[in-house]
Amino acid sequence: MIPFSDLKRTHTCGELRASHVSASVRLNGWVDGYRNLGGLLFLDLRDRYGITQVVINPETFDKDMLAEANSARHEFVVAAIGEVRHRPEGMINPKMETGEIEINASAFHILAEAKTPPFEIVDETNAGEKLRLEFRYLDLRRKPMQERIRFRHEATLAVRNHLSEHGFYEIETPFMIRSTPEGARDYVVPSRVNKGKFYALPQSPQLFKQILMCSGFDKYFQVARCLRDEDLRSDRQPEHTQIDLEMSYVTPEDVFSVFEGLMVDLFKKTLNVDLETPFPSLTYREAIDRFGIDKPDLRFGMEIVDLTEDVRDCGFKVFTDNVASGGVVKGIVLKGGGSYSRKQIDNLTGIAKEAGAGGLAYILRAEAGDKSPILKFLGEEVKDYLCKTAHVESGDALFIISDQEMKTEGILGQLRLHLGREHDLIEKDQWRFLWITEFPLFEYNEELNTLQAAHNIVSHPMEDDMGLVEEGFSSTLPISDMSHPWRRVRAIQYDLVLNGWEIASGGQRINRREFQEKILDILGINKERANLMFGFLLRALEYGAPPHAGIAAGLDRLVALMTNTDTIREVIAFPKTTNALSLMDGSPSEIDQAQLDELGLQLKEGPEA
Repeated sequence: MIPFSDLKRTHTCGELRASHVSASVRLNGWVDGYRNLGGLLFLDLRDRYGITQVVINPETFDKDMLAEANSARHEFVVAAIGEVRHRPEGMINPKMETGEIEINASAFHILAEAKTPPFEIVDETNAGEKLRLEFRYLDLRRKPMQERIRFRHEATLAVRNHLSEHGFYEIETPFMIRSTPEGARDYVVPSRVNKGKFYALPQSPQLFKQILMCSGFDKYFQVARCLRDEDLRSDRQPEHTQIDLEMSYVTPEDVFSVFEGLMVDLFKKTLNVDLETPFPSLTYREAIDRFGIDKPDLRFGMEIVDLTEDVRDCGFKVFTDNVASGGVVKGIVLKGGGSYSRKQIDNLTGIAKEAGAGGLAYILRAEAGDKSPILKFLGEEVKDYLCKTAHVESGDALFIISDQEMKTEGILGQLRLHLGREHDLIEKDQWRFLWITEFPLFEYNEELNTLQAAHNIVSHPMEDDMGLVEEGFSSTLPISDMSHPWRRVRAIQYDLVLNGWEIASGGQRINRREFQEKILDILGINKERANLMFGFLLRALEYGAPPHAGIAAGLDRLVALMTNTDTIREVIAFPKTTNALSLMDGSPSEIDQAQLDELGLQLKEGPEA
C-alpha cells in the first residue's frame, strides 16, 4: 500500500490555471462527477477551493489501477497524480475557474470509499431540511453552504481586526456561571463535585462585561457564544453567537460611532458596499407612530396616517365610539391599490384579523368612483377629508384600522410589511440601517400584574425621567394605569435595525448599587433576593464603577442578512431544529444511570414528570 505522504496534494482543486501547464501535480478530493467517453475516463475532483477535471487514458494505466479508477463513484475520496495540460480546443469551460486546464493522470488511488449519499451534492438541492440536518456533513460539502461559512469566517475576522485596531481587548467571560432566572430560561449544568448545585450556561456576557468595566478594561469585546432555553423561530437558535462590546466613560453617541464604524468596515471588506454614516435615528415612539413596529423596514414608504380627528364626529359609530373611549383611527395608503378585487380585500382582512383586528375598513379610489362599504356611514365630506389627510390619489387604496392606539399601530405595521412584500415595494440590494432609541424602561405584565424589564435589568433611565422613578414609589395609581410614573420612564436603550431586522441591542448601564437595587425593587426583586441572584455585580458596583455602555449584535442574523438567506440555520455549521434537536448527533439524549448517580440526580417518573 502506498503511504499517503506520497499521495498528499501539492495543489488544491481550485488552484490550477493555464500558467501551471506542464507541471506535475497531486490532487486530493471528492469525486464530483465521472464520465466514460470513448474509452477515456473523465473525473471531476472537488474540494472547498473548486473543481478540477482529471482525464484517465486506459492506455497509460496498468490493469489494477484502471480498475480502481473505474470503480470510483460520487463522493469517493481519491488522489490523482499527473501533468497539467491545456484542454483541447472547443473543450474549455468558461464557467469554471479551472476550465482552461485538465490533469492528464498517470496514477489514481482511492483514499476512502463512500456510500451513495441520500441526496446529491449539488448547489440547488431538493432535499428537505430534516434530511439535510441529519446528514449535515454532506450538506456542508455543497458550494452555497461552503460559501456562507467562508463569508461568516471573513465577517468574524473583520470584526476582530477592526475592534482590535480601535483599542478593544477581546476577553473571554465564563461559560459556566450562576443561574439568574430572569427573562429567558437558563440551560443548567449539574455539578458532580458539589452535588445538588448547578451552573447555568450564559444567556449573554452582560453582567461579566460590566464587571470588566469595573476592572479597568475600558474597551472590551468578545465573539461570544450564548445559550437560551426558549421557543425557537427561523431567526433564533438555542445557541447563538453575538458580537459583544462594552465601553467605559462613554455616552450612547460614542457607542453609535464605534458600531457604525464597525459596520462600515465590515460591509466594505466582505461585500464591497459603501455605507453612509451616521445612520438615521428614530425614537421608539416615532417608529411606532410612523411604521407600527419598533424594527421598521425603511426600504419602502407607506407610513401610517392618523385619521382620528377626521372621524371624531363623523357619525359612524364604529369610529366615533372607539375615539370617545380613547382609541384611535389610523390607516395606510397602497399606491395603485384602487383596483383591488373582492378576493384581495378578503385576504387582506384575514391578515388583519390574524394580527388582532376586529375588521378592516377601506376606501378604493378607482377611476369609476370611490368604493367603500362604509361610505354610506361616513358621507362624502368625511370621506374627502380622510383622502386629503392620507394623500390618497386616483388609483390608490386607503386601509383603515380603528382600535386602541398600540393595537391599531401594530396591526397596520403587519399590514404594511405584508403589502410591501406582496407588491414588491421593497428596494432590493439596499442596506437601510436605523437606530431606535428611548425604549420604555418597563413593560406591564397583565397576567401577573407586575412590571418587568422591557430590555434588561441594568438599563439606565433617561436623565429627564429619573424623577419619575422616585415619583413612582409614592404614586397612588395602580401600575396597570398607563399614567403611572413607572409606565412613563424611558430607558437609555437602543436597537440597531437593518432592513426590518433587529441586529443589535444595547444601552447605558446603571453604575451605582443603590440605584440598581431600586430598579430591582420595582421589578419585584427585594434586596435579599437581589443579593442572592446578582450579589457579585452589586458588590462590584460598590467599588467605583465608571459610567459605561455597550451593545451586542447577533452575528448569525447579521451574516444571514448579508448572504441573503431566510434563516440563520443556513449560516450555522451545526444548527438545531425548531424543537432544539440536533438530528445529526441525536442530542439531546438520555444519559445512563451511572452518570445520574455520579451527579446525584434522579429522574421523576409518572404523569407528574
